[in-house]
Amino acid sequence: MLNCYYQPYQRRFKVPLKTSHGLWEIRQGIIIRLSDSEGNIGCGEIAPLSWFGSETWQQAWDFCQQLPPEITPETIYSIPSELPACQFGFGSAWETMTRGAEEQGSRGAGEQGSRGAGVGAIRESPLPENQKSLKSSGLLPAGAAAIQSLPILWHQGYRTFKWKISILPIETEISILHQLIANLPPSGLLRLDANGGLNSRQAKQWLRITDAWGDKIEFIEQPLPINQLESMFKLRNEHTTPLALDESVATIAQMAAVYHQGWRGIFVVKPSIAGFPWELRHFCQNHQIDAVFSSVFETEIGYNNALQLAADLKPQRAVGFGVNHWFEEEQGQL
Repeated sequence: MLNCYYQPYQRRFKVPLKTSHGLWEIRQGIIIRLSDSEGNIGCGEIAPLSWFGSETWQQAWDFCQQLPPEITPETIYSIPSELPACQFGFGSAWETMTRGAEEQGSRGAGEQGSRGAGVGAIRESPLPENQKSLKSSGLLPAGAAAIQSLPILWHQGYRTFKWKISILPIETEISILHQLIANLPPSGLLRLDANGGLNSRQAKQWLRITDAWGDKIEFIEQPLPINQLESMFKLRNEHTTPLALDESVATIAQMAAVYHQGWRGIFVVKPSIAGFPWELRHFCQNHQIDAVFSSVFETEIGYNNALQLAADLKPQRAVGFGVNHWFEEEQGQL
């Protein structure tokens, strides 16, 4: 039997995150701790992103509340696919616990789990060596604020930058893009993320611009809504700028469906809302997808679990985990 403990948390963004889905001011989630009779401990995090297709925070909370204080591994394996963030949270806690103490100790998670894990103390533990080898992209603020932020993140070591579009009028954003490109050092790369907020005409307008910039633009992420996959196939074939799917491939089931429809472009993989970690690992290994692993603004616990899965799969592209500068420091105990 496994002792199961869970605790909700809230983290406030320093500045609300602007996307085509609206303003995001507070990240809510749930920290999970599992332990067994031998003193093994594993921590996980449920970090829902409902507008990406995961369960809501309330659905995750309701699921946790109906659990008894002691659960079995079968309880974890039977979490339904409608709760992909719960699958990853409990699944990664289970994997962390069963992997053994050596890896746990290398990042201090086991010690935190036994004396209280501060959910506001983000990523202060040393990273395992295979995580240190990963390159990460930094998230720029939307709009013109990105111009001032780019050199700051550059000096922090980032060489790839993600910028949200489809928030301001397209002419305004294209003007800002020209300034970003002008300020981008030769070895820098830009990723543009529309969060499905463009129509076909706007997407083509953006792609004509980015095609001209060549290798300065790594890709445009989810230009069209998820119900326009056929149009994204067409855009990919008509333009030289690579396209990445994000909202369209939020869960493992969606990844598999899109892959079997013939998508061989870039997959933006958010482990924390994708489902069970072992199923995600199996899918990525079996299909050799061109993956960009990305954060959903987790705390240290979820961040480390998601990043560890990415490190196991040795991605070629920079991972999208450069988001810590977006949060206020907060206090919490588990």
